[in-house]
Amino acid sequence: MDTSEKTEAYYAEEHPFKTGIALLRDLALKTDVLETYKWNFPTYTINKKNVLAICKFKNHFGIWFFNGVFLSDPENILENAQKGKTQAMRHWKFYSEKDVDLLNVSAYINEAIENQKKGVELLRVPKKKTTSVVVPIELKDAFNIHPKAKSAFRKLTPYKQKEYTEYIASAKREKTKVNRLEKILPMIIDGKGLNDMYR
Repeated sequence: MDTSEKTEAYYAEEHPFKTGIALLRDLALKTDVLETYKWNFPTYTINKKNVLAICKFKNHFGIWFFNGVFLSDPENILENAQKGKTQAMRHWKFYSEKDVDLLNVSAYINEAIENQKKGVELLRVPKKKTTSVVVPIELKDAFNIHPKAKSAFRKLTPYKQKEYTEYIASAKREKTKVNRLEKILPMIIDGKGLNDMYR
């Protein structure tokens, strides 16, 4: 089935809110959105950007506004789709087709479309990967004896710090740890990474 067939099947399916979602669809199609089908819901886009989706569930139906956080929401009716997970999406729930005030719903839809045309949307900032560095006791002791190495170590990138800490921690025998410390302390003081020569 292509997207248009899936959409038609969605609206044709017998469901307690069949009339309600048909009302919402009529309102959406009176605007210049493009009707498509994503994530098992009829979805409406402008310039290939998601504006809203019409959804039906067991106990309610409604509209998801993908950037609903930016809507003025004069009725104070919008809910966060999934608190703690969704940042921008807002959901307008209806429990009966009588709840659908055509003028109000149209106003929200039109505002969402205008916002999307203006490019009003939440920018996703990628979360930085944090590299946790656990300094083994042998290296801490060496830093207490060589404060210069300690301050140089702090200036290294977390990735390089982690290479050094793992290099010491992975040594099984005490003698190996001592030999490795003797090798790396001058490198740390010089601001070099453990494997810089191979990069």
